Order: sequence, then C-alpha cells, then structure tokens
Amino acid sequence: MKYCILFLSFLCLTNINAQKKNENYRLHIKKSSGPITIDGIGNDAAWQDAEEANDFFMVLPMDNRKATEPTTIKMTYDDTNLYLLATFYNATKANYFVESLRRDFSFGKNDNFLLFLDPFNNQTTGFSFGSNAYGAQWDGTMYDGSKIDLNWDSKWISKVTRDEEKWIFEMAVPFKSIRYEEGVKEWGINFSRLDLKSSEKSSWTPIPRQFPTASLAYSGTLVWDAPPPAPGTNFSIIPYVLGDVKQNQEVGGVVKTNAKIGGDIKFSLTSSLNLDLTVNPDFSQVEVDRQVTNLDRFELFFPERRQFFLENGDLFANFGYETIRPFFSRRIGLNVPIQAGARISGNLNDKWRLGVMDMQTAPIEESGQPSQNFAVMSLQRKIFGRSSIGMMFVNKQSINYPQENDSLTDIYSKYNRNLGVEYNLASANNAWNGKAFFLKSFAPTDDDSGFTQGAHLAYTSRKWNLRLQEEWVSSDYSAEVGFVRRRGYKNLSGKAGHLFFPKAGPILSHGPELNGFYYFNEQLKETDHTAYLAYKFDFRKRSSLLFFLSDDYVELLSPFDPSGLGISNLTTGSQHNWNALGWEFQSKPQSLFTYAFTGRLGGYYQDGSRTSLTSEVGYRFQPYVSLKANLNYNHINLPAPWNTNEFWLIGAEADITFTNKLFFANLLQYNEQSNNFNINSRFQWRYSPASDLFIVYTNNYFIEPYQSRNWGLTLKFTYWLNN
Repeated sequence: MKYCILFLSFLCLTNINAQKKNENYRLHIKKSSGPITIDGIGNDAAWQDAEEANDFFMVLPMDNRKATEPTTIKMTYDDTNLYLLATFYNATKANYFVESLRRDFSFGKNDNFLLFLDPFNNQTTGFSFGSNAYGAQWDGTMYDGSKIDLNWDSKWISKVTRDEEKWIFEMAVPFKSIRYEEGVKEWGINFSRLDLKSSEKSSWTPIPRQFPTASLAYSGTLVWDAPPPAPGTNFSIIPYVLGDVKQNQEVGGVVKTNAKIGGDIKFSLTSSLNLDLTVNPDFSQVEVDRQVTNLDRFELFFPERRQFFLENGDLFANFGYETIRPFFSRRIGLNVPIQAGARISGNLNDKWRLGVMDMQTAPIEESGQPSQNFAVMSLQRKIFGRSSIGMMFVNKQSINYPQENDSLTDIYSKYNRNLGVEYNLASANNAWNGKAFFLKSFAPTDDDSGFTQGAHLAYTSRKWNLRLQEEWVSSDYSAEVGFVRRRGYKNLSGKAGHLFFPKAGPILSHGPELNGFYYFNEQLKETDHTAYLAYKFDFRKRSSLLFFLSDDYVELLSPFDPSGLGISNLTTGSQHNWNALGWEFQSKPQSLFTYAFTGRLGGYYQDGSRTSLTSEVGYRFQPYVSLKANLNYNHINLPAPWNTNEFWLIGAEADITFTNKLFFANLLQYNEQSNNFNINSRFQWRYSPASDLFIVYTNNYFIEPYQSRNWGLTLKFTYWLNN
C-alpha cells in the first residue's frame, strides 16, 4: 500500500507546471554568410550577422539579480559544423584561475564556460561542450535532466585567446559528432559561466541557485532559420595498435610481450540513433581506479570509464539505485578478454529512447571459465513533460557450459536474467523528482530467482531539501551483471535540510540537515541503522565547513572483520552500537594552494573506538602543473584478538599538462590495508581531434616484504577516422 500511494503521488506531481520554464528565452541562429576560422579571435565577417545572447543572470552567490561580469554569445552554422563565439569581459580585474590544461577539468576549480545542448528539447538528455580560460576542452553527454558524463569524448575543435580585459572562446562542433532529430527547428540551449575572480556563476536564462546551470528544465530555445542539415551517412572507424610487456612475480615471474590490434566502428543508423561495434577491444589507457580504505561490510562501487560503454550510458547504467543496479558494465571484460560487442543506442524520436547491447567474452582455459554472452535491452518513453517510464532486460548466458557433474557448475551459473520496469519523475520546475522500480531475477535455482523494488520522492527549493525513500531486496534476488550491495532486507531512509541566508558577512548560507537510514530483515526486524545530524556553512568565497553527530547500530548478518586486515571475524548475530562526531572543510578554489580536511572520532564495533583523519592538499603552477596529495589515517582500538591497529592510505598525483593536447599524469598510491604500493604513469598526446598516442606504465609492490608484485608497459596508438 505504501508503494502504491507513493507511486500515485508521482503521477499527480508530474502534471504540475508542465510548460517549459524559460521557453521565451530564444536565440535565433542562421546559416553563416561566409567562412569561419577557429582562432579565438572572432573577427570573421560571418560573425557580424549573428544574433547575440547577453545580459546574463546571476545564479551564485545569489539568484535575484543580473550578473556583474558581462558575457556575449553568438552562434551560426554551415553544412558541416555548428559554431559558437563567446566573449567574457572582466569587470573584476585579477588573474585568471585555472587548475591545468587537462581535458574535462573540474568545474568548480576553473574560470570556465559551458554550453548545454538539448537537441530533442526533452529537457532530459543532451550534450555539453566548453572550455576553461586557458583553452582546456570539456565535453560530455547529459542525462537525468542535469547530470553530465565527462568520460564521453567526441571530435570537435576550439581555441581560446585572452588579455586583461576579456577572454574569447571559439569552437566548431561537426554535426556528425552529435545526435539530433531531422527536420526539427527548435532545440533546448543554455550557457553557463563561472568566474572565480568574482565568485560568480551566471547563466543566460534565470536558474534558481539550488539547481546546477546544467538543468535542462531551465534551458532556453535555439531557433534555427531552417532545420539543421541532415548529417547523411555518418560512420567513424577508430582502430588501435598496441604493444605491451608485462611481468607477474606472483605467477611465475615470466616476462611476457604482446601485440594486439582492434578497434571500434560508429555508424549512424539515423541522425539520432547510433550503432557501435567493437572488435578485440583494449582499455589499457583508461585512468586507474583511486584506492580507498574499505572498512565497510559490503562491496565498493567504482565507476565505468571505458569509452565503448559511455554514449547514452544512462539508458543502461541508471536503472534502479546506486546500490541496486540490474546492469553494471564493469562486470564485463575487466578480468576476461572481450572478443566483440555491438550496441545500438539513442533517440527513436522526441518520446522514445532505445538501448540494445550484446558483448561476447572469451573462455579462460586456466580456470575453466566458459565463454559468456551478455545481452541488454533498455527502452524508455518520455511522459508528462519531463518524466519517463522504462523497461530493462539483462541476460548473462554461459556458452559451452560445463556438464552437470562438473565441479565448475558450482562456480559459473548457466544463466542469470533480470527483467524490470521503472518510472522516473521530473517536474517541470525541477523541484520534485522521484523514482519507482520493480525488478525480477531468473536463474537455474530458486535461490537466485527473486525480486527487488524501490521508490523515492524528493523536493528541493532554495531553503528546503527533503527526501523519502524505501527499498526491498529479497534474499533470493540476484543480478550477476549488476551491482547489488546486499540482499534480504527492507530499507526506509530520508533526509530533511534547511538553509538560512545572511544578508551580509562572509557566510553565504548555513543550515542543518538530518539523515536516517534504517534497515530491516524481511520479517521487519531491525538489523542496522545510521542516523546523523549535520550543520553546514557555505562561504561567499566558495569554501565550506560541515560538522556532524552520528548514531550507528549493527546486528551482523554474516561474519565480519572490523579491522579489514583479516585478523578475526565477529560472529553472525552479534549487536553493536556507537556514536561519533566529525567535520569536513574545503578551502576556496581561487588559491594556488588548496586543502581539505575530514575527520571522524567515536565508537566502533565491539565497544571499540575508531579515529579516521583524511586530508587533501594541492598546489598548482597554473596552467601547466597540478600537484596533489591525499592522506587517510585510521586508528582502530578493539579488544583482543584485534587489539590496536593503524594504517595509512597515501596518494600523490602530479598532473603535467604541457599543452591542451599533451598530458602526463602520474599517480602513486600507498595502501597499508591491502599491503600494496602502486605506481601509474600515463602519457597522452592528442595529435588529432579524438586521436591519441598513449604510453602507460604501471607497477605494483608488496609493502611488506617490499618486493615487486607485477608491472607492465603499454604503447597504444588510436586514430579516429570519419567518412
């Protein structure tokens, strides 16, 4: 009954304020009257005829006035490209602030400009392009109305020039690099500027300060003088050639060399629907995962970074919740070679979106693991303005499965399937959002053929932040291609936060937030909870400070080692309760020297105590070098046999950006908990748009005794060839 009432409230709320909020903010774009050279100067005659967008609105620090830093935007197009010219004048005289020349920079740490494109005008999906004040590019796909996946790369060019009075950004995006519906003359569009000199974020259209400027619900309208040109037959071939040398001291210590070729093909079935093919893919150039100290009872989540899985990735990855995913692409091909894969994704029209994927992995002779096929289908329909309803089917099938009497049948299942439906709420004014979903798993045994469902409703205004959520995961639910942290529980969680806004002084806003997460078994007996009260201060110069008090209770459902070091396990059914206090501080991003401190003091399992201290310090020699160090220290005091344990996690990064096309990233990670010291160096030369040369070196050592575990050196060459 609770689920049905919440779901019906979703349906009612979707009808609130159905009209697009900033529909009347319109920028007319007409075909270029002459050639345009991308030089960051903008003196081509064609720009004189382009309509101008200006008179921006302030979003931060307060959204009740016009921006003080002037900005002008012009757009035009020809048969091949979409062009943009942006000029950012400096009313506040000071040096520019940038972190580095790294592509897809951190938004809050750079003077920057971002374009948000909504070609289907659905206020949900689109593309983002931009640059910081020194010319580092930014691009990503947009989903869920305001989120941006920066792991997506596309082929486009840009240039930045600057002086004391202004900086100018000029770009050309090929129509073949984006997806849109043929014949449509109105797109959603908005422009965002962050100026750290004045601590001002502004937008072409008015946007309430509680929402990001990427909120497509508040975009304006780009009006074409004629429908943008059809891209015609559009395909890209992205081959790669790779050579590597590796040695694994833990398995024989033999030095192995390897040569490999493969690649991807992108083919536009329509102007908005894309076919991706991959053969013998390799992801060695992908940025290495940051290590973390794990004192949790459940598996940690690491995001997908591999390019093949990213375009329209929300169709596959966003079904369910972060801790209940029926499909998680990192289950495919991280420890098993992928032979080939195909994917169709995109918009069928302004209402329907489709995602279909099929991946085939090779068998592993050493372990006896059979080859496996992974098939996924996701279908989504927009309803009630910005909301949507969708379905997903996931199938993992073993090929040449072992015979019934083979011991491997206990390790590798013959198949695992998930089928589900989901409703996503997004109100026209972005204030209300929510979700309701149901998933059913199918497997050879009843022990893995269960269900899960969840729902939430959230409200956000300038002063209030409210959310209520419930989940139920049955003990026999399984998602072998998904990410499910725990099974056999019901959860009820919520939060309520309020902000106060002083009229003057260094504090921009402050206020409390109460959070509670309560877990029960399927017989509604409480098994654990976490509740905490936080108070946060946001300062006008963009630094922040937070304090919290927490209460935790755990009844263990399985044996657990609280030290994370494999010393001994607490018994199933044992009960533990403790309190803690903590703080978080983040310095202002305008400083060349930045720092952050996080701490937690309090109780722990078995009436013990835990102190956790984390810090991050950074210094930049802008725009070429960014240095960063991360330190995490844990001190755990428990009765015997654990006694007192302490361990460090230390990370050091040196990000050198010689130009906005030549990068050298270095990461060192020292993790006492996992007894591992890791070195990872990655050199990247983007010699042509979306085409790269990579040299990647990685080495892992045991900390104690100090000796090499494994190392590898990879040379990889990729080239993006358009038709």
